Amino acid sequence: MSYDSSPSYSTYPWQPVQPPAPRPQSPAHRPLGHHSDLRVLRSAYRWQRRTATLTALGYFTLFLVLSAFAPSFMTRTVADGLPAGLLLALVQLPVTWLAVAVYEHTARRHVDPIADRIRKQAEVDAKREAAR
Repeated sequence: MSYDSSPSYSTYPWQPVQPPAPRPQSPAHRPLGHHSDLRVLRSAYRWQRRTATLTALGYFTLFLVLSAFAPSFMTRTVADGLPAGLLLALVQLPVTWLAVAVYEHTARRHVDPIADRIRKQAEVDAKREAAR
């Protein structure tokens, strides 16, 4: 029991009875700051970053590990005097392009539609607030 708050009844008989404060009316939907789509957008964007980063950095890390711990594999000739290490190094550029393509694809397919939906909802919320 808290003694700091005032009681719900009047302490003195000559005090006027005050009606309870009106409760603020909640809108038909939650404001944008509490929207669950923001969580969905964050997780989609996080998945997108991780996929693209692991694609590019994973291949580069594999190349570095093979260079450090498997020199006999890296110096092995693949075709017409082309060592496997040089071939893997040349493949790094297409893998980087693949990571960029994966990033763009997931952005268009997963992240951008969620962001567009949130943007449209924010515009509707702004118009609704301006009308008040």
